Amino acid sequence: MSGNSLVLPIVLWSRNAPTHCISSLLVMDDLATIISGCHDGQICIWDLTPDLEINPRALLFGHTTSITCLSKASASSDKQYMVSASESGEMCLWDVNDGRCIEFTKLACAHTGIQFYQFTIGTQREGRLLCNGHYPEILVVDATSLEVLYSLVSKISPDWISSMSIIRSHRTQEDTVVAVSVTGILKVWIITAEVSRMQDMDPVFEEESKPIYCQGCQSISFCTFTQLSLLVVCSKYWRVFDAGDFSLLCSVPSENDQAWTGGEFIAADKVIIWTEDGCSYIYKLPASCLPASEHFRSDVGKTAEGSIPPLVYSIADRADKQLLICPPVTRFFYGRREPFHKLLVQGDSAGRLTLWSIPDTSPLQPLSSLQVSSTISLQEAFDKLTPLPAGIIDQLSVLPGSEDPIKVTASVYIPSQGRLVCGREDGSIILVPATQTAIVQLLQGEHMLRRGWPPHRTLRGHRNKVTCLLYPHQVSPRYDQRSLVSGGVDFSVIVWDIFTGEMKHIFCVHGGEITQLLVPPENCSTRVQHCVCSVASDHSVGLLSLRERKCIMLASRHLFPIQVIKWRPCDDYLVVGCTDGSVYVWQMDTGESGCKNIGRPAEKGNLPKYSHNALVVQAMKTNLTDPDMHVLFFDVEAVIIQLLTEEAQRPSPTLVSPETLQKAPGGADKGGSFLANKIFKQVKETIKENIKEHLLDEDEDEEEEMRRREEKSKSLSLLEYNLTMDTAKLFMSCLHAWGLNGTLDEVCLSRLGMLRPHTPISFGLISRGGHMSLMLPTFKDSLLRQLAQGSAEGRKLSVSEIVGKGTYGVSRAVTTQHLLSVISLANTLMGMTNATFVGEHMKKAPARPPRPGTPETPKKTAPQVSNPALQGQIKQGWSQLAAMHCVMLPDLLGLDKFRPPLLEMLARRWQDRCLEIREAAQALLLAELRRIGQSGRKDTIDMWAPYLPQYVDAVSSRKCLVHL
Repeated sequence: MSGNSLVLPIVLWSRNAPTHCISSLLVMDDLATIISGCHDGQICIWDLTPDLEINPRALLFGHTTSITCLSKASASSDKQYMVSASESGEMCLWDVNDGRCIEFTKLACAHTGIQFYQFTIGTQREGRLLCNGHYPEILVVDATSLEVLYSLVSKISPDWISSMSIIRSHRTQEDTVVAVSVTGILKVWIITAEVSRMQDMDPVFEEESKPIYCQGCQSISFCTFTQLSLLVVCSKYWRVFDAGDFSLLCSVPSENDQAWTGGEFIAADKVIIWTEDGCSYIYKLPASCLPASEHFRSDVGKTAEGSIPPLVYSIADRADKQLLICPPVTRFFYGRREPFHKLLVQGDSAGRLTLWSIPDTSPLQPLSSLQVSSTISLQEAFDKLTPLPAGIIDQLSVLPGSEDPIKVTASVYIPSQGRLVCGREDGSIILVPATQTAIVQLLQGEHMLRRGWPPHRTLRGHRNKVTCLLYPHQVSPRYDQRSLVSGGVDFSVIVWDIFTGEMKHIFCVHGGEITQLLVPPENCSTRVQHCVCSVASDHSVGLLSLRERKCIMLASRHLFPIQVIKWRPCDDYLVVGCTDGSVYVWQMDTGESGCKNIGRPAEKGNLPKYSHNALVVQAMKTNLTDPDMHVLFFDVEAVIIQLLTEEAQRPSPTLVSPETLQKAPGGADKGGSFLANKIFKQVKETIKENIKEHLLDEDEDEEEEMRRREEKSKSLSLLEYNLTMDTAKLFMSCLHAWGLNGTLDEVCLSRLGMLRPHTPISFGLISRGGHMSLMLPTFKDSLLRQLAQGSAEGRKLSVSEIVGKGTYGVSRAVTTQHLLSVISLANTLMGMTNATFVGEHMKKAPARPPRPGTPETPKKTAPQVSNPALQGQIKQGWSQLAAMHCVMLPDLLGLDKFRPPLLEMLARRWQDRCLEIREAAQALLLAELRRIGQSGRKDTIDMWAPYLPQYVDAVSSRKCLVHL
């Protein structure tokens, strides 16, 4: 799907929550949102109530490696932005409210810490991000563009910065950046107003460099309560320094071989320190560390380390003692505006968040334990839902006597056939119509009562879990469209006939489970072009010939797991990159190792690219051990084009001659519209496909033609329904704002054939660079709580609140996308003949024009509804649906008093643009038909001319979406 198309994701999570091994944490200033980054690269947004209840809301996708740090990126409460960084140098700026990626970049260095810094120039406030990590300076990055402006550089003993803190001065215009290097040297930079304006990459050198002998520094923090103390936490001890001259005030060693990992001031006289195993300790500082005390600095230069230990007065121990695969992450945050909670937040490898609220008063007894305020994991949140989140083929995967369905472990979607192929953990492979299985999982209807619905086919051959699937013909047409290839944990690769379900061949050449199946590029040798490449966990790579039914190359000398496969077809080389950085080059035809080189393998790819299909089903997982979740990507513009293309193929009562079209106003002169050309290309592709079916070469072998038709009929044997209309039915049923208008809901159900959702729909948002946010199925809990709170307060909820929160529940941006999609599709369906989802006639595709020169053979066709009264009722239903969402759109955008002028403007723009595009499209389509007619059969124009106005209508109606 093209980058500027309107693509709306809907996700089917299944009842297994995604793996979320937490690597970093952030709590926003209003204490209403917690952000967690994980080692697999995803980011989770959690809602936090004033009562400290936690609920996961959304997952953000875009990073390809582990999240190393998170930071807020704005000081405003209206626009809450945060920035994330990963091990590979990726940085992303996100809108916390809707999960939209605003900006992203990739640097050559990896950040381990980011702090937001805001300064004022005149009346304008600007934000900066101070970044430290695996490089010797501190980078100053613009918080809006993520552009590196300048750097804070060390003249003396430059080294990596372990941690840093910003000391804000309220008395002067100078702020201080204090940092500690990995070798224990404290660095100080002064940031003045002139420095803040710098954007010319000139380095700013440190003002002071002082050894404080704090090797292995874990964190450094400034006391905001007194502005006179610094806390430095190292793995074996923690220390308090005077922020003026950095004199040592207090030092406490660790006990029982525990390793400190961080700490913060929680009051002027208290600090909280946490350990690697998840335990936290609160200490009361001695009088020599308190500026308000008369004994402040009294022991400077005299005190032996640890001779005056602070009083331990409270302990917060990790609630869950289960074995974790990596240390938990602990952070302390306090509210800078109401509520003023002091929160200790911890996230672990099981995707669990735990909160402790730190009291301001000391307990009566020392060493008392602090109780957990709230804790929840992603899986616990999923388990609380009723009904449980649905998987893509759950209705076909529940075995008798078992509650949990068989997990889907590999998937591939074939858009040309509308099929979804799912490999499962028991070794079976299920072929199922994608739209029908999604309708079963998401929408109410009679299908819920049918056992074994939708119609499906099961392939059995693997003895254990299916690990990967490949449909080679989808990647390149040089492969037989019958062939489906699967790999399993049983070391085997199986070739199937996807139409008959027959097992054609089994390859058993690897000594480990199959991890990848790939297609070689087009310009390889002829022999390699008919192979697929298989990668296994025994570090071997094979080239398996589907034509010769044998392995033509097996490369198995790699010492480490294979990370990436690349090709050099001109040299007949296959290049293998391993996880240790080594690279092997193999000759494909001979299987000989050409050389071995040490280098970095290529980075992982980003999110998949999409073609112009109305529906794409993409399997995703946050971790290799997870079962598949499935995202349905709806391309609204492609749905409109396909709907009206099929409408154009229906017999038309009014015929327009080519002569009439030649006299159409506007001709080729108006064909210069860029947008018209872009739209026309998509329509032209559909026309070409239809024309090819009816313009077979005259000397073509009749037997070959029959074979093609037989294959096509077999490929559709499971799809006795109209794929385009089923896609529109699924899409409209999910997007309609159910519950706002009971009368209209009844019209949608009975007259238009839409279905009401029986489970909360998890929508998503695709933003810049393919970054994506997906709502977790638990998001409804937070929204219902907000709506209940609004009702309890006695205030009237606006339409935008009901629609934006109660029905769609994502954000204003996503809800606006949904409303525009509903309006555009409803207007499209309103202009079609008998565009209802009710009735048997929707189960089969519309009849195509007869092939020229052949007598028409009578065919059994489903009854068409021709009652003019019923046609009018259907059109009226779509009109009412579009009108309701049109009314909600200005309200959602805050344009209540301008609603009538706005709607008039939209209607006028629609008409003007339709006329312009109609004239350009007529000329372009006519020229294309002439060209094809001159090169082939002379009667092409006569055959297709009656359908030309409908294609033009498709272009015009599609245009409304862009200009609404």
